[in-house]
Amino acid sequence: MRSIWKGSIAFGLVNVPVKVYTATEDHDIRFHQVHAKDGGRIKYDRVCSVCGNSVQYADIDKAYESPDGDKVILTDEDFSKLPVAEKHEIPVLQFVPSDQIDPILFDKTYYLEPDSTTPKAYVLLAATLERIERTALVHFTLRQKTRLAALRVREGMLVLQTLLWPDEVRSVSFESLENATAPRPQEIKMAETLVDSMSEDFDPGEFTDEYQIELKRVLDEAIASGTGKVAEQPEAEPAAQDAEVVDLVAALQRSLEASGRRSDDGKKRAAPAKKTAATKTASKRAPAKKTTAKKTATRKGA
Repeated sequence: MRSIWKGSIAFGLVNVPVKVYTATEDHDIRFHQVHAKDGGRIKYDRVCSVCGNSVQYADIDKAYESPDGDKVILTDEDFSKLPVAEKHEIPVLQFVPSDQIDPILFDKTYYLEPDSTTPKAYVLLAATLERIERTALVHFTLRQKTRLAALRVREGMLVLQTLLWPDEVRSVSFESLENATAPRPQEIKMAETLVDSMSEDFDPGEFTDEYQIELKRVLDEAIASGTGKVAEQPEAEPAAQDAEVVDLVAALQRSLEASGRRSDDGKKRAAPAKKTAATKTASKRAPAKKTTAKKTATRKGA
């Protein structure tokens, strides 16, 4: 990996020199746009709408247009004058309980490597964060943009996760939930039982991107065929809808049975059903015995 940034973490009067690396990567297969008729690559050109000429990237500035239609053009020099955090410093603002950061705020993740011959300050900060179970909030300036970020520890290594600003998270309210009926206790109990039957420790290695695997297989077959095109595949028949699942309780019960477990509530409901059937059978037979006994008594009297 190549570092994308160098600087230091300002932890009080302690400076921790670090290198920053991108922690994640996109494994999606990339495609080029081509002309369907002849397979030619589609190219894009930056063309000025005024003079009609192609424009090099170095000659491009950024423009803002207000809601009223006023246009303002800013150059790189204008951006350099804006107040931003020190470009080569990550100042620690405060330490907060880790569970108080809503995961929806997390954006991009970066690894931090110590950038000194004696990484004692790095190890000290990592050990401290791990012991106090708190997350450090920091400022991080990358590509002329200051971001709020969370500094935490992962497997003994400092990790920086940029955070969205609060106004970047949309506030939403769905009308469909305003008059929603509260779930019944029976439904909650069965749902909890289903959750319990499906609960395990998280192991990301157990999960695979089936779409990318299948896409790679299709591409390999097309390459092996020498035609450069995907062979037609028969369409799979759509799965039939399960008409027996008519309500939420039934769906939960069938889910529990599929998971190999049955809820205690289900067992309790099954027992009375057998008892009722037995009672009905006994009630049908009882009058017959009583009638027979009466006839016998009449004969003896005669």
